[in-house]
Amino acid sequence: MVDFIEGQYDVLVSTTIIESGLDVSNANTMIINDAQNFGLSDLHQMRGRVGRSNRKAFCYLIAPPAFMLTGEAQRRLKAIEEFSDLGAGFHIALRDLDIRGAGNLLGGEQSGFIGDIGFDMYQKILDEAIQELKETEFKDLFKQEEAELRTEEKTVHTKYRGIFVRDTQIDTDMEILIPDQYVENITERLSLYRQLDDSKTDDDLNRFENMLRDRFGAIPAQVEELIDTVRLRWFAMQIGFERLVLKNKRMTGYFIPKQDSPYYQSEAFTKVMQFVQTNRQVKMKENNQKLTLTFEGIVSVKDAMRSLQPIVG
Repeated sequence: MVDFIEGQYDVLVSTTIIESGLDVSNANTMIINDAQNFGLSDLHQMRGRVGRSNRKAFCYLIAPPAFMLTGEAQRRLKAIEEFSDLGAGFHIALRDLDIRGAGNLLGGEQSGFIGDIGFDMYQKILDEAIQELKETEFKDLFKQEEAELRTEEKTVHTKYRGIFVRDTQIDTDMEILIPDQYVENITERLSLYRQLDDSKTDDDLNRFENMLRDRFGAIPAQVEELIDTVRLRWFAMQIGFERLVLKNKRMTGYFIPKQDSPYYQSEAFTKVMQFVQTNRQVKMKENNQKLTLTFEGIVSVKDAMRSLQPIVG
C-alpha cells in the first residue's frame, strides 16, 4: 500500500477490503469486476476510494450484458450510476431500501405493501393519502391548520409555491455544492446545506448570501449555482414539475403523473400549454404515462431559470 501511494506501482489489485476507508489521494481510476455481485453500499464505498483530491476520477463497473442479470442486479447498477453527486449516500441508502424492501412501518417483516413498492414510494403515497384525508374526511379537525397554511402561502410563499406540487426533486450533473476549500469544516457545511434548504423566500436567500460573504469571503461559482438551484426548485413547483433533470445540456421537467389531477385543468397548466404552442424549440411528449417538457442548450442553472421564467410570469 505504501509503495502504491508513493507511486512505485501504477496498479493496485485488491479485494473489497479497499472500501474500508483507505485514503489514496493520487488514485483516480477504479475498475470493479463482476459488479453485479456487490451490494449497493459496497459499490458506493469502493467507488469513494477514487477522486479523493482535485483530480477527476473514474470508476468502471464491469458486468455481463443486461439480459444475463437479475432484475435486482440491474437496479443496483443503475442506482450506482445515477447517484454520483454530493449526498448520494443518502439516496443510495433509500434506493437500497427500495430494492430490498423495508418491511412494514410498525414491524420487522420484509413483506406487505411497503415491501412490494419500496420505502420511497410508500412514503410518497402515505403522505398523499394523509393530505387527502385532511382535505376531505377529516377537514373539520384540520380547519385551523389548513387556514394557517393557506395564509402562510398567500403572505410568504405565493411567489414560488405551487398549488399542486409540494416539492420538486432536482437531478443534475452540474457542479452544485459548497466546496471543501470554501468551507473546510464538514459539520459547518452540512449546517449551511440545512439552512439553505430551509429558505422559503428571496429575502432568506439574500440573507444567506450576505452571511456567506461575511463569514467566508467571495462566493464561488458552485455556491452561486447551488443558491440558484433553490430558486429554480421554486419555479418548478409553481409550474407543476414533480422532478427536474438537468443533464447533458438538457433540462427535462416531469409533470404530475396522475392524469385525473385537477392540475391539468388549472391556470398553471394552461400557461404551460400556451408556452409550448409559441415555442417550437421546446418539446412536450408523453412516455409510459409520464408527461415531460424538454429544453435544449441548458448549460447552467441560470439558463434553466431563464427558460422557465416566461411560464412562471
